[in-house]
Amino acid sequence: QVQLVESGGGLVQAGGSLTLSCAASGRTFSSYTMGWFRQAPGKEREFVASITRSGVSTRYADSVKGRFTISRDNAKNMVYLQMNFLEPEDTAIYSCAVFRDDLGKYAYWGQGTQVTVSS
Repeated sequence: QVQLVESGGGLVQAGGSLTLSCAASGRTFSSYTMGWFRQAPGKEREFVASITRSGVSTRYADSVKGRFTISRDNAKNMVYLQMNFLEPEDTAIYSCAVFRDDLGKYAYWGQGTQVTVSS
């Protein structure tokens, strides 16, 4: 099992930037595709971005494409989400997750970090 701890959230004005970090435990971190998700108050959790094991391929939700960048450092067991040009609509709890190929789903989740964007 992989344990995940997010950090880097906070309060920022619209147009500003934040970088979220996700620290993963376990020696098999580099074996997993990793993802970022978010959940705003009263809304369902939604996909934000994902990155493959090697970091070569990434995928983004249309709402963040061109503004957010996902990256990883397998040597440090870290995944990052660089968020630029933040909008009030980006306000949510952001969580990282591990995709288990054998299960065909995201199976391990962090506790999340709050991002609040003021207008």
